[in-house]
Amino acid sequence: MYKLIKRLLLLIVILGLSGTAVVYGVLSLSLPALDGNGRSMAVNDPVKISRDTLGQAVINAKSRNDAAYGLGYAHGQDRFFQMDLLRRNAAGELSELFGKAAVELDKKMRFHQLRKRSLAILNTLPERDKQLLKSYAQGVNEGLAQVGYASFEYILTGATQKPWQSEDSLLVIFSMYLDLQSMTFNRDQTLIQLEQIYSKNMVDFLTQPSRYQAALDGSKLAPFAGELPILTSQTTHVASHIEAPPELGSNNWAVTGELTKTGAGMVSDDMHLSMAVPVIWYRAQLNYTQNGKQSQITGVSLPGTPAIVVGTNNKIAWGFTNGYLDTADWIELNSDSKTWLVDEPILLPEGGVETYSLIMSEYGPVKYINEKPYALSWAAHQPYAVNMQLLKLEQADTVDDALALASNVGIPVQNLMVVDSLGNAAWKNIGGIPARTNASELSVNAQHYSALFEQNEINRPFVKNPPSGRLWTGNSRVVSASDNARFGNGGYALGARSSQIRDRLFEKQTFAESDFYALQLDNQARFLMPWHELLLKQLKTNEVKNAQYITELENWQQCACASSVGYTLVKRYRDEVINLVFNHIEVTLNEYEGTLKPIKRGLEPALWQLINNKPASWINPQFNSWDEQLAGAFDHTVNKLSEQFGTNIKQWQWGKVNELVIEHPFAKQIPLLAKLLNMPTAAGFGDSYMPAVQGRSFGASQRFIAQPGHLEQAILSVPGGQSGHPLSEFYRAGFSDYIEGKQTALLPQTLMHQIVISPK
Repeated sequence: MYKLIKRLLLLIVILGLSGTAVVYGVLSLSLPALDGNGRSMAVNDPVKISRDTLGQAVINAKSRNDAAYGLGYAHGQDRFFQMDLLRRNAAGELSELFGKAAVELDKKMRFHQLRKRSLAILNTLPERDKQLLKSYAQGVNEGLAQVGYASFEYILTGATQKPWQSEDSLLVIFSMYLDLQSMTFNRDQTLIQLEQIYSKNMVDFLTQPSRYQAALDGSKLAPFAGELPILTSQTTHVASHIEAPPELGSNNWAVTGELTKTGAGMVSDDMHLSMAVPVIWYRAQLNYTQNGKQSQITGVSLPGTPAIVVGTNNKIAWGFTNGYLDTADWIELNSDSKTWLVDEPILLPEGGVETYSLIMSEYGPVKYINEKPYALSWAAHQPYAVNMQLLKLEQADTVDDALALASNVGIPVQNLMVVDSLGNAAWKNIGGIPARTNASELSVNAQHYSALFEQNEINRPFVKNPPSGRLWTGNSRVVSASDNARFGNGGYALGARSSQIRDRLFEKQTFAESDFYALQLDNQARFLMPWHELLLKQLKTNEVKNAQYITELENWQQCACASSVGYTLVKRYRDEVINLVFNHIEVTLNEYEGTLKPIKRGLEPALWQLINNKPASWINPQFNSWDEQLAGAFDHTVNKLSEQFGTNIKQWQWGKVNELVIEHPFAKQIPLLAKLLNMPTAAGFGDSYMPAVQGRSFGASQRFIAQPGHLEQAILSVPGGQSGHPLSEFYRAGFSDYIEGKQTALLPQTLMHQIVISPK
């Protein structure tokens, strides 16, 4: 019997090893070759595509078009499936890959008709831009062809790899519009519903300015001056959770040369996005000649596009944060408004088709909100939304050059932070901004629609070399109070991050790269200190019962530190107070297919006003007083943490509760692949409302710091590897440095591989 069991176990091991060998054998077929020589009719001169120890692509070419080819070749080898998802998501074409499970998402995207818009914009681009996009697409397709075998994602889905087209690069830019600005028009929809169901006073109350205002000119918006709204009826139903939108946006800041030892300006940029495998950015350096001038641009590219998005040419260095200006309006249609139906065919695998009928109007696509028709007029729907003007930053020599370009760049509106080697530093909004002057967070009657929405705003505020030598943005209001009335609020962050960054910058008089990196990692919980005080005071009304919680709160370290249980208690307690206090409104909105989600992060000032004034109508019916309601919120906190992480309070450390889990999309569907595909999990470090932003699958998608002219100490850290292939030596390269807070070099290190593509 013992021998039989032993033989069975041996057989299982052999079969397991054989299965593993087969899997690895199949996967190895799709590994790209990183060394060798090739020929192409798409290049005019030899193009070198090298990789360093992190897999960073170093492209050497004699023209910008050939450099675009080289970058496309590297992207096609390393990231084609990621690029395919980006273009398909924006175009509403995921069902062709994933079948009927993706139809509803595709309908949501087809509402914007971005494939048609990309083709229309492509036809209007200057010939030089068309040729550059063509060169890039040829590089992508030839890099993909070199691999020879489809990647495992296509084997699992049974889908066919479709060639890259020039318009697909525009779709990838549109995918960033969807990521960065969808919350703008969703926010307006919520406010429209709140006004209709409650009142304009309720809208003003819930969206009132916070005390965390950090505009560059120091201006403050007027505080809420209305009366506290009265809830006429409450419901006993308890909403389990009011979901919060991710802190899409980023941090950036800069100082002039007066505050650096080198005399050059210095910029810091960390863009906050959802994290997956592979990470969205791709490290690259482009070396080429243009107009007799040798150029070297180093930074991160977005696979699917031929540009360095954030980086430096050693004359200037630049970074972005999401601008959150109001770039969308819902137009209330009337009986005279002309509408028509457009059928959008959604392709399914094996030739199936599902038709989506879209209502269109002269103002944009139509949606019913509270049973009334509204058309969405959005910057992304306009001809100025997307173009190739961002590439001109590569040739800018000074801050002034960059500022002159900013108004004509076709990307989602961003806060451009730029410095130069001469010591200058500046901020300006870059990207598409509607020229209409009547920005509204509520609906606009069709009679008041301004055709200026269809034009890009050229005149924009900017700040260059402020007297303090310091500039900062963090997705909250940057413009002056008067400019805010002109450009509107598209969903600004509360301002806690920006305020903390500003205050930290004034703590020092001289800065080096290490100082900026420390600020990127700043997880001090300044924003939650009033909540800590409130909760501790509440728990001390019964010190015996709450002894262990009081101990953790008194030792909470005032930070989103991995070992802090107290931080977890404070953060989760605040969430539960929000759930209880705003429960009635959330439940009511849900009945109209709405939610408070788009405005949740701005509820802080209204919430404190309610806590301090304790109006009876805002007490959830399951409690008799505000004290009971606040105590009940903590009971909910403890119960939920116990259900999720067990009753041992030491398991509630923030590093565990907010553990960083960066997953490959297929690992979620096929857990057996998780170990092969996912990044290693890491203890949570950071949170919302502080410079070190981090959630369970969200955070700083890159960390960039540079002084142009002095790049030896420049930093670029990315939470993942270059390659999307799990067997590549570069699949996880650089991830551990990011997690450990090491200052990964921006400039390429030792070159390990080289491909040379010569003219055919």
